[in-house]
Amino acid sequence: MDRLNFLSFFLLCLTSVASGNKANKHKPWIETEYQGIVMENDNTVLLNPPLFALDKDAPLHYAGEICGFRVHNGPSGSGTVQFEAVVLDRSTGEGLVRSKEPLDCENQREHSFTIQAYDCGEGPDGANSKKSHKATVHVRVNDVNEFSPVFVERRYEASVPEGRLFDRIVRVEALDADCSPQYSQICFYDIITPNVPFAIDNDGNIKNTEPLDSKHQRVHTFWVTAFDCGKNRAQADAQVVVTVKPSCKPGWMGWTKRVEYTPGSGSIPLFPGLHLETCEETVWNIQATVELQTGHIGKGCDRDSYSDRSVRRLCGAVRGEVDLLPPPSPAANWTSALPTLPSSDSSLVFSFNGSNHVAVVPDPVVSALSGDHFTLQLWMRRGGGNIQPATAPTRGNRKEEETIVCSTVRNDDSFSHYSLSVHGCRLSLFYWPDVAAARPVKFLWKLEQVCDSEWHHLSLSVQFPSVTLYVDGVTFDPALIHDNGAIPNPAPRQRMFIGACWEPDEKQKEMQNNTISEVKYVGSYHGLLSGVTVRPGSVEPHSVVECLYACREGLDFGDLETLGSGMKVHVNPSQSVLVLEGDDIESFNRAVQQVTYRNSLRFATPGVRPLKLTTSLRCFNEESCLSLKQLEGYLVVLQPDAPQISLSGVGPHLARPAPEFEGPRGVSLFPELRIVCSLSHAVNTAAQGMEGGALMSDAVAHTLDGCEVQPLGEELNPEREELLVDMDVVRERGLEIINTTAYIAITGAESISVYEDVLRSVRYRLAKGSARFERRFRLSCSEMNGRYTSNELTLEVNFLHSLDNLYHPSHLLASQQQFLHPSHHAGELSGHTLPNPHRNSVVPGAATVIIMVCVGFLVVMVILGVFRIRSIHRRGEGARGGSKDGSGQWDDSALTIIVNPMETYESRMGISADMEGEGEEEEVAESPEDASDDQRIIVKKEGRDGAARRY
Repeated sequence: MDRLNFLSFFLLCLTSVASGNKANKHKPWIETEYQGIVMENDNTVLLNPPLFALDKDAPLHYAGEICGFRVHNGPSGSGTVQFEAVVLDRSTGEGLVRSKEPLDCENQREHSFTIQAYDCGEGPDGANSKKSHKATVHVRVNDVNEFSPVFVERRYEASVPEGRLFDRIVRVEALDADCSPQYSQICFYDIITPNVPFAIDNDGNIKNTEPLDSKHQRVHTFWVTAFDCGKNRAQADAQVVVTVKPSCKPGWMGWTKRVEYTPGSGSIPLFPGLHLETCEETVWNIQATVELQTGHIGKGCDRDSYSDRSVRRLCGAVRGEVDLLPPPSPAANWTSALPTLPSSDSSLVFSFNGSNHVAVVPDPVVSALSGDHFTLQLWMRRGGGNIQPATAPTRGNRKEEETIVCSTVRNDDSFSHYSLSVHGCRLSLFYWPDVAAARPVKFLWKLEQVCDSEWHHLSLSVQFPSVTLYVDGVTFDPALIHDNGAIPNPAPRQRMFIGACWEPDEKQKEMQNNTISEVKYVGSYHGLLSGVTVRPGSVEPHSVVECLYACREGLDFGDLETLGSGMKVHVNPSQSVLVLEGDDIESFNRAVQQVTYRNSLRFATPGVRPLKLTTSLRCFNEESCLSLKQLEGYLVVLQPDAPQISLSGVGPHLARPAPEFEGPRGVSLFPELRIVCSLSHAVNTAAQGMEGGALMSDAVAHTLDGCEVQPLGEELNPEREELLVDMDVVRERGLEIINTTAYIAITGAESISVYEDVLRSVRYRLAKGSARFERRFRLSCSEMNGRYTSNELTLEVNFLHSLDNLYHPSHLLASQQQFLHPSHHAGELSGHTLPNPHRNSVVPGAATVIIMVCVGFLVVMVILGVFRIRSIHRRGEGARGGSKDGSGQWDDSALTIIVNPMETYESRMGISADMEGEGEEEEVAESPEDASDDQRIIVKKEGRDGAARRY
C-alpha cells in the first residue's frame, strides 16, 4: 500500500512538472452520500463510508491539501446548528462529523444535512481555493434506555358476573417514552400480588383463572407492574379492582309494562329506565323495533276529531269537493240503506259486504263532476268489522275485482268512464277518456297497504294522461296497461256507483228507461269506506294530502343530536314503528331511553295502545349469541280534562216593541254574545297551606265545529216568522248552514271569534201584525263533532204592545198598571232600557197612590180567587185533552189584561224574602205555565170557541 501511495505521489509530481507547475487545478472529491450513527450520550458521528476528501493536485503543497469541511442545511434545516465537520489530516483529507450539543432521540431521531470539502488553495492565504460537490449525510440517533414504563391509569376497575371464565376482564396499559422499539415497547406485565385467581398476558389482558364467587369474595384487589424490553420496571405499579356481581340474566332491565300519558303533556319517554344486559357477551350489532299499535283508534291513529269536511278546511284544501258518501238525510238519501260503524274520530264509516251494499249517487250530483281533471279521495280498509276480506284467488277460481267507485260522466258532447278497483294486493284505475272513440287505459299499482286490513288514506289525482296516487301521504308511480283486450264499451249514460259497478249487459244498454232495481251489480267491494269525495278541477298540493293523513300521535326520538356514533334510527311514515340499530351497548341503552310518545291533540282519544319491543342481537360467536323474547306492554291515554264551553252575555229576556220585530231586518237575538272555552283541572293546595283541593280554570283557544239555534215549543211558522242570518259572513268563513223551521244549524271547524260574529248576526223577524207576547229560543254550541257541548242558553223574547188601543175594564187599573207595574220583566233585562209607551202620562200624588193601591188590592184579591179556580179547572182539562197552550189562532177582539198590583208593591218594599225565592224560580221556569197565576201578567183571550187561552 505504501508503494502504491508513493507511486501515486511520484506520478502526480511528474504530472505537475509536466504541466508547467500550474497550482490548484483540481477540485476536492468526496462521496455523494454518507450514513451516520450517533449515540444519545456521545457527539461523534460514525460515518459509513468514512469521511475522506481527495484532491488530484496532491502532493502539491496547499493545492493538494484539504483545509476544511462546511456543513449546509439539509431537509430538516437544522444541520448547521447541531453538527460540524473538522479536518483530522490535511494531507490525507480525513475528516470527522460531530454534534455541537447532546442529541435527544425522543426529540428528533434522524437528521439530514449536506457537507462540502475545501482545499487550501495556492498559498498560505487560501487564495483560489476550490470546493467539492455537496454530499448528503443522514445521521440516526441511537436510543439509550433512559425511561421506565408508566401506566396510563393508576387504578383499573371492572365488574364481572360470578360463575364464569372470561378471556378478558380488564386490560391495563403502560407506555415508555424511549424512542426506539427496543426500549419503548412493553415486553411483559406481571401481577406482583401473590395468590390471586387472575393472570395477565404480555398485552396487559387480565383474566380469571377460576370461576369467581360473589359470596366468597365480592371484591378482588391486586397490583400489576410492567417491564420494557430493556428490563426497566415501571416507575409506579397499577392497582386493579375486580367486583364480582351475582349471576347475570341477559335481557332488558327496567321494563315497565304500563305507561300512562296525560293528554296535553306533549312528548313523554316510553322507557326512561330501560337498559339491555348482555352479561359480557360480545355483541357487534343490536337492533330493536318498537311498535305502537293504534289500528283500533279511529282510522289507524289519533287524528283531528272533526268531520272529514272540516279537516279538509283546516288543511287548506281547495273547496268544491262533492261528498259521495254523505250522512243520511232527506237531501242525501242514497246512503240511508248502508250500514254504518261507530268511529272515535267523529267520521261516518260505511260498511260494504260485497253483495247488496251499493250506493247509487243521484244524477244531479254526478252532473257536477264532469271533466278529465279531478281528485278522488277516500279512507279505505279492506275487511273490518264483521266483514271478512275477499279470499285470495286460487287456480281455477279467479276472484273478480272489487270496485270502489264506478262512474260515467258527461264531458260536453262525449262521455268518459273510470272505475277504481282492488284485486288482491293491487289497486287499479280503469280510465276511458271517450267511451265512443278512444281506447281505455289501465293504471296499476301493487301495494301492501291494499291488503293488510288496516285503514289507509288514498288520494288519486287525475290529469289525464297523468295520474298521481298518494297512499298515506306517500306518492306511488303506476304501471300502464294499454292493451286490455275486448272490453265492451260502457253505455253513454251518466251515473255513478259506490261499492260496485253495473254489469255491461247489452240488453241493459238498449233499455233507456230501466230503473235502478233492474241494474245488476258486479265487482262488489268487501270492506269499509269513509270520506269518499271527488273534486273536479286542479289537483291537491302534496302538503294538503299529507295534512289530511297526518297522525297526531306516534313514536318519536327525543334528540337526534344525542344519538351516539354508530347509532341509526328509522321511523315509518305513520310513526307507528321505530327501529334502533347500533353496535355499542352503552350508546344503545341511551338511545332506547330517548324513544318518546307524542300526541299533539289537546283532547286525545282516551284508551289503551299496545306496545311491543322486539330485539335482535348478532354476536361474533353466533352459536352462543343471546336470544331475547319479545316484550309486550301498553300505553294508557288518560281521559282528558273536558273543556267547558260557556255561552254568556245574552238574556235571559229580550224585550222590544213589536214594530221592531216587524221591520225588514228584525231584531238581533244575540247582540252581546260571548263564547269562552276553558279547562278546569284540580290544583294541589296542600303545599300552599290550604285545606282541601281547588279547581283552576284556564282559558284556551279552541275551534268550534257547530252551533244551533232552536225555537222552543212550536216550530216557526214560515208565514208569520223567520230567523235570518248574515249569509255573507257565513260564506266568507266557509261555514255551512241549515235553516229550517225547527232549527238553524251552523257547522264547520272555525275559531270562537268567527262563531261569535255569525251568531251575533242571527235576527228574528215577524210578519206585519203577527206579534205575540213571547217566544223562546235555545242556543248551544259544540266542538269535535259534538264530543264536547256548551251550556244551553235560553232566551225569552218579549213583544211590547201599546195599550192605547186595547180595551180595559177599569181605567183605574190601567192607571195602576202604568204607574205601579210598567213591565213585569223590567228588572230582568240585564241592562236593556225598555221604551215606555206612556211617557206623557201624569204621575198621581201620594194620596192618590195610596187610594189606588187599596182599591186595587181589593179588586185584585177578588179576581185572583176567580182566576185560581178557573186555572185549576183549565189545567185539568188541558191534562186530559193534551192541548198545547198558544198553539191555535187567536184574535184581539176580547183581550183582557189583569194586573196584580201587589207584586210590584211588595217587590219595591222588599218585605218578604220568600217572594224573592219565588221570583228566582220564575226565571228558570220552562214556560209561562210553570209560574203561579198571581206572579205574572194574565192575558185572557176568548177565541171563536169561547175557550180562554193564556200567554
